[in-house]
Amino acid sequence: MKPRLTGIHHVTAIAGEPQRNLDFYTDLLGMRLVKLTINFDDPGTYHFYFGDAQGNPGSILTFFPWANARQGRAGNGQVTAIALAVAADTLEWWTERVRAANLTIADHGERFGEKYIAFADPDGIRLEIFGVENDERLGWTEAGIDAHHSVKGVHSVTLSEAHGERTAKLLIETMGVTHTDEEGDRTRFVFGDGGSGAIVDVLVQPGGVQGTGGIGTVHHVAWRTPDDAQQRQWRDLLYGEGYGVSPILSLIHI
Repeated sequence: MKPRLTGIHHVTAIAGEPQRNLDFYTDLLGMRLVKLTINFDDPGTYHFYFGDAQGNPGSILTFFPWANARQGRAGNGQVTAIALAVAADTLEWWTERVRAANLTIADHGERFGEKYIAFADPDGIRLEIFGVENDERLGWTEAGIDAHHSVKGVHSVTLSEAHGERTAKLLIETMGVTHTDEEGDRTRFVFGDGGSGAIVDVLVQPGGVQGTGGIGTVHHVAWRTPDDAQQRQWRDLLYGEGYGVSPILSLIHI
């Protein structure tokens, strides 16, 4: 039987100055600092984990803060937006909170039936906050934001591509996600029944710039498997299809 993927496990991005990153995600967004550890591949830098009250998979954003790294450029071939979920009736409250922090609302509107706002974090990473119904995840309340207004976790990610056919084929035929809808140059895919933490948007921009890694860009998005055995199956399956696959890393439990 083919192994399953159940959604997004975490999203990891590259930040600049560590304290600035820490303050933004714990103070402004009110997320829990679930763990502070070091980078697997670069023990000379931190690895921050931010999440919900229980540090659940699907709520986690992590960052490698490399203060002296070059500035990256978000573009095709990358995850170009991280979306977070809040209760639908708190989106106006979040709009005012973001503006009160002297941040610019770069974009707002409705996408696939849900309203959102978009802005950049201090390193230039595009963040989107979606107002959603019936997200029962428990946000962190120790940062001065009550449970109802708190960030629930990851809503979705946006993958930007010059051509989307190969990505769509990987998502549907190999990873088992479902193509659900299209809006303009954006196609939505979901794991299982969808909902927050199980959504991937592919944005096709043939004339867009190619992304380059560095501060202000997403390093990777990780997917959830139900158990360790199925994770091993996924590695074998992807390797057998010719993809370059890392060894399984023994991630410190969060």
